[in-house]
Amino acid sequence: MHFLQVNFAAVLTAAVIQWILGWLWYGVLFKKDYTALVQKEGTTPSSAGGVMALIFIANLILCFALVKIVVLTGWTTFGRGSLVGAVCGLGFVAPPMFAQHISEKQPFKLFGINALYWLIAMYLSGGVLAIWQ
Repeated sequence: MHFLQVNFAAVLTAAVIQWILGWLWYGVLFKKDYTALVQKEGTTPSSAGGVMALIFIANLILCFALVKIVVLTGWTTFGRGSLVGAVCGLGFVAPPMFAQHISEKQPFKLFGINALYWLIAMYLSGGVLAIWQ
């Protein structure tokens, strides 16, 4: 069970940071642009509470995986942990997201909003997880 031995407080904190950043990013900073880009005619909005809970669970899963990678590097500074987060974001998040956006013919601006959010979220999370393993 060594795989499950992580600092759960650190994982929870990093997930909360991602969740709050997401709320600020999509709910405040880019709300107008994001809503216009994703709104489909004739669809009804889903329950915000349920969606936010699922997003938080996804943030927890991502932070759990990220802390395992940070621990493997042995790096314990914010800068180096942030580098791990950025590399993971650029290597594991952005490419499949880009492929999905182009195959679904979604606007490039939407890819930019989404990808930049994840790069910043991974950068910050990696830093927090590194200093608080």
